[in-house]
Amino acid sequence: MAELAFREGIMDRIRARDPRFHERAYLFVLAALEYSQLRLPERRHISGRELVEACRDLALDRYGVMAPVVLDHWSVRTTADLGDIVFTLVDLGLLISQPTDTRDDFVGVFQFDEAFEQHHPWGSVPAV
Repeated sequence: MAELAFREGIMDRIRARDPRFHERAYLFVLAALEYSQLRLPERRHISGRELVEACRDLALDRYGVMAPVVLDHWSVRTTADLGDIVFTLVDLGLLISQPTDTRDDFVGVFQFDEAFEQHHPWGSVPAV
C-alpha cells in the first residue's frame, strides 16, 4: 500500500525532475537507508559512502548474484547514480541532507563490477 501511495503522488514529481531511473531504484534507495539505520546502534545521519555501501549490501542480500543485473535494469550503474537518486529525493523534500553533503560524496565509492563480483565464491577464483 505504501508503494502505491508513493507511486501515485511522488513518482510524477520524481519523473518530472529526473526520469533516468526506474521508480524501483528510488524505493530501493529509501529501503537501503532504513537498512543502514537498522544496522546502527542508534539512528543518525549517514554519509553518502555509508548509504552507497548499504545499497550494495542490501542489493546482495535481496538479489544475490542478480544484484548488478537488477540495478542495471533500473539504470543504476555507478555510485554517482545513487547520489543522483538521493539528491532528487532531497530536492523534493523526501530526504534531508546536511549542509556538508554533496553529490561528490557518492562519486567513485566503488566500481559496480568489482563490488558485486568480490562477494561471490567465484570472485576470488583466477580466470583461466
